[in-house]
Amino acid sequence: MIRLNMLRQLQLWDLGGIEQHWSVRQSARARRLSVRVFRNGGVEIVVPLRTSAHRVSTFVSEHREWIERQRKRAVPHVDWPLPPATLTLSAMEEEWRCDVAAGEGRTRLRQVADNTLQLKGASLDRDEVRQLFMRWLVRHAADRFEAPLRALAQKMALTAGKLQIRCQRTRWGSCSRIGTISLNVCLLFQRPEVLQYLMIHELSHIRHMNHSERFWAEVARHEPNWKSLDRELQQGWRRVPSWIFR
Repeated sequence: MIRLNMLRQLQLWDLGGIEQHWSVRQSARARRLSVRVFRNGGVEIVVPLRTSAHRVSTFVSEHREWIERQRKRAVPHVDWPLPPATLTLSAMEEEWRCDVAAGEGRTRLRQVADNTLQLKGASLDRDEVRQLFMRWLVRHAADRFEAPLRALAQKMALTAGKLQIRCQRTRWGSCSRIGTISLNVCLLFQRPEVLQYLMIHELSHIRHMNHSERFWAEVARHEPNWKSLDRELQQGWRRVPSWIFR
């Protein structure tokens, strides 16, 4: 299930201290209660409008055992180095070497050769370094995703709006009612086939702003293997460096 626009965050009711990483999202598009367990063990409950607090609590109680089993399978923490020695961007089939050079003044990150990034400056503060790499990744994704997205839209006989690149913990992409496509920068770390599937998924929402049978038929028309790719995408957080979010 691909996450769509979040209306507002709600507090959980009567769920106890163990669920400090859980959240409830109220969605105008949801037709039933659903639950997702993410790579870090976090849990999101998606709630249709006008659902009572009692119904949410009952739903959580009914599914608690399944939720806990999934949380135990969550990806263990891996301390990815920052700055990284290399950046493997599987979606673009690129590998970037990252060199650290001594220097003066503010810290900066720039491309110095084909597939080589140089980090240079007087300070290598982790937060500052992370921000520099994140800004570069967002710019790179915007540049690399634009052409394939437009090509797919043309192939699907659709007109997409502008492309936005975001960094979100729970959503791989979204499509607004005016056709703006938002893609997660973390898609850079997925296989090319997975990236293409996600683009097809979001573009299909231009015709069907829901997850109806007609929507999935539209997706299947352009990507017959969408079910296995969707399952792979659900596990895609395993491929994302931990420093992206901290």
